[in-house]
Amino acid sequence: MEYEFTLKFKIPSDPVDELIEKLAEAGCDDALIGIGTPGKIALEFIRESTSAKQAIISAIRDVKSAIPDAMLIEVGSELVW
Repeated sequence: MEYEFTLKFKIPSDPVDELIEKLAEAGCDDALIGIGTPGKIALEFIRESTSAKQAIISAIRDVKSAIPDAMLIEVGSELVW
């Protein structure tokens, strides 16, 4: 099943192009990436998984593997509420 959700992170000030490339390599190629606010990044995922919880956990893990210093600041989804 597919789950749609958004994750927002505070990120280090590394060049954004490099971060986007790292995210794709880490498995976040199923996300639309928003970089409008300096020092923050939003990823809108459509991820296949066995459960919403597992989809969100795997996405967070993928982001953290690409950007270890990223700090999760918000999870948005109708499923979470």
